[in-house]
Amino acid sequence: MDDEHALTSGALHPLDEGIDGALRPKSLGEFIGQKRVCEQLSLVLEASKQRDSAADHILLSGPPGLGKTTLAYIVATEMNAPLRITSGPTLQRAGDLAAILSTLTEGEILFVDEIHRMSRPAEEMLYLAMEDFRVDIIVGKGAGAASIPLAIPKFTLIGATTRAGLLPSPLRDRFGFTALLDFYDATELTRVLVRSAKLLQLEISIDSINEIAGRSRGTPRIANRLLRRVRDYAQVHKGSVKDGTISVAQVDAALELYEVDQLGLDRLDRSILRALVERFNGGPVGISTLALTVGEEVETVEAVCEPFLVRTGLLLRTPRGRVATEAGWRHLGLTPPDSLNLFSGGEFASNPLEP
Repeated sequence: MDDEHALTSGALHPLDEGIDGALRPKSLGEFIGQKRVCEQLSLVLEASKQRDSAADHILLSGPPGLGKTTLAYIVATEMNAPLRITSGPTLQRAGDLAAILSTLTEGEILFVDEIHRMSRPAEEMLYLAMEDFRVDIIVGKGAGAASIPLAIPKFTLIGATTRAGLLPSPLRDRFGFTALLDFYDATELTRVLVRSAKLLQLEISIDSINEIAGRSRGTPRIANRLLRRVRDYAQVHKGSVKDGTISVAQVDAALELYEVDQLGLDRLDRSILRALVERFNGGPVGISTLALTVGEEVETVEAVCEPFLVRTGLLLRTPRGRVATEAGWRHLGLTPPDSLNLFSGGEFASNPLEP
């Protein structure tokens, strides 16, 4: 079969271990998307290598699944330095952070995921470590306590956050390079999936690749996850594959099984939208009431589902509550009421809140 119609590189691959690591790019040259960020980061790293010094501290911000952790691995590879990984929620005491910083080696990369969730004492210790490469160790208690300065090797801190606005300014300003990762377009996701399909030794038509890309919510992690579920479906139902290549029909069948629709909405997304439309006549309705209606936590609705619904134009956040748009009604196969015009202009349209 012609390469324009299928990507062929072998039989269906068996379920593999460490698949996320296997699909992760190993260098900036392999990294797909985020072109401007990669160019800027490449310059920072190359200049550091020429000076034979540790790279500046790096802050990576953006929604989940766009490649922040992958870029941290790539920085360590490009700098030929060891990588130490931890996360903000585990650093709740200054002593937790001091234990890590005191064992770093020269030039080592320290990656802190969800850095905005660090405790305030740990943050304050990190200020000194980032700027002066030392930490103050408190010995003793009460009136007899003493602060002993401890020098630490020069290292590079990479912080990853999905909520950059929650970082205090003193911490944010100490990063020498800040990168904001944005959602991928369909073309970039297609390239991601083409690469992943080859690594998985998966025969799949380019039309099928495009279909998965269109349902991946602009996120490579979701795209790769859907590709693996399609692979599973094809493996179990391989008797229905005529020429060994996964077709669009099989992609549709697999994603219908996993309740992912044409726009990439899952069951919970549609439940929220349907509750808003059918129970509250399109809104406005408060987020707590909406979450209670679908049986989910407010944080789940607000942080996981709502941003995508807003970004696709199916829902609006307004000062009086959440409102379903005309596109939201029509996505559910329903005709919006005439009164919806009240929400598509005037107060609600002119004062939307940010997702």
